[in-house]
Amino acid sequence: MATNVSTRTRNLRQAYALLLLGAVCLLLAWLWHPATGTYPLGVLVLGLGMSIATLLNPHRLAAASCLLAPLGLAVFLFFNHTIPGNQVFPAYIIALGLGLLACALLARHGYIGQGPVTPGLIVLGVGVVEYLLIGNYLPHNFVPFMLSFWLPGIGLLLLGMLYLVASLKA
Repeated sequence: MATNVSTRTRNLRQAYALLLLGAVCLLLAWLWHPATGTYPLGVLVLGLGMSIATLLNPHRLAAASCLLAPLGLAVFLFFNHTIPGNQVFPAYIIALGLGLLACALLARHGYIGQGPVTPGLIVLGVGVVEYLLIGNYLPHNFVPFMLSFWLPGIGLLLLGMLYLVASLKA
């Protein structure tokens, strides 16, 4: 019984942290409008927000944060013009590879179960987004949205609500 209470407490703390981080990002997106060409922080802040929430409960969001934080850094460096355009795909592959290595280490230590689906879904999602971007199939304001604080605000808030509902039902 004590383990269930402890797990539920960790789950609730993580959900509240996600909600708080999401609200802060939405407030920043609403009040502060940095140029996404100068401050392309959306994906990076989403990954870092998930990483912060993972510290509160390492059994949830660990795989997603391990993949999105390095990918967010690669996106930031590319859109900040630190990585040249012809090296963006190798940078994304290296970032995803580092994230997958971190997932493997977390699996060895028992934080991620065997056969997690999250890493595959994230890599597939990145591939689909890149394909759609190259083919010009996405709206013209998609990239500025991804680079702004709106992405982490909405993403972290939705994750927080999802985990809050899941924690209350358990």
